[in-house]
Amino acid sequence: MAKSNILVTGSLGQIGSELVTALNQKFSPDAVLSSDIQTPPAGYPNEFALLDVTDPEKLENCIHKHSITTIYHLVSLLSATGEKDPQKAWQVNIGSLKTVLDLAVKYHLKVFWPSSIAAFGPNTPKDQTPQDTIMQPTTMYGVTKVAGELLCQYYHQKYGVDIRSLRYPGIISWKTEPGGGTTDYANYMFFKAVKNEAYVCFLSKDTQLPMMYMDDAIKATLDLMAAPAEKLTVWTSYNLSAFSFTPERLHAEISRHLPFSVTYSPDFHQPIADSWPHSIDDSVARRDWNWSPEYNFSRFVTVMLKFLKSPHV
Repeated sequence: MAKSNILVTGSLGQIGSELVTALNQKFSPDAVLSSDIQTPPAGYPNEFALLDVTDPEKLENCIHKHSITTIYHLVSLLSATGEKDPQKAWQVNIGSLKTVLDLAVKYHLKVFWPSSIAAFGPNTPKDQTPQDTIMQPTTMYGVTKVAGELLCQYYHQKYGVDIRSLRYPGIISWKTEPGGGTTDYANYMFFKAVKNEAYVCFLSKDTQLPMMYMDDAIKATLDLMAAPAEKLTVWTSYNLSAFSFTPERLHAEISRHLPFSVTYSPDFHQPIADSWPHSIDDSVARRDWNWSPEYNFSRFVTVMLKFLKSPHV
């Protein structure tokens, strides 16, 4: 087997699992090394490294052994999970990023790292949130994203590291179960609907948040990484947007295809969601590297239900 040149950390997570598939298609499975802190399922298609990215020595050994040139560093504790253990969230989210950036300097690596709308806060303009704005998050997850963005910019400016980043909105996919994020209510709603089960939503019905279908998130990631460096003007993290909706609107749209029951019982997720934008201005990404989503709201709902109702899922 040829040496792998691309390392994906957190490859078994929601984004990682689908990014690996896309990288396999764009390059080849031989060029992609997957890694995670847990073992993959039987029949996993890629070479795999069981790896704790908070261990600098093991991460460096992996990079050296496999002649890695590019890292997609996806390891992260999400918003709700991070609030349960803020110390671990800082260690995993920032400690591992700092290690990756240090190794990027040493081995001249190209890096992708995801930020999030969680980097914004209650003082951020809610509607059409601009690329450059107030960033005062109220969660440890959000704090790690702001700190991470500044680290990325610092390492680019000081050491010339080619580190690229996107502020992902809520990402929705039919391929993986929800994983502890505040926007995951939308995933739960789809999974419950196709099983004809009632759903109790942990956000209020009128909580509007920016969202995106997974295929567009993967497309944006690959497009940004393929863009010429000289075209890029943002070395913190690019705003990214597709559409925004509320739980009530999503329920109504799903019910056009598949009637089901939703009630609302806001919990600790609600203040987190209330601190985030309603919509995002991603005009800088559109200008710099021609970003444009392929899925609008109605198309995304139709596609999600089509795949979730399919007998092979």
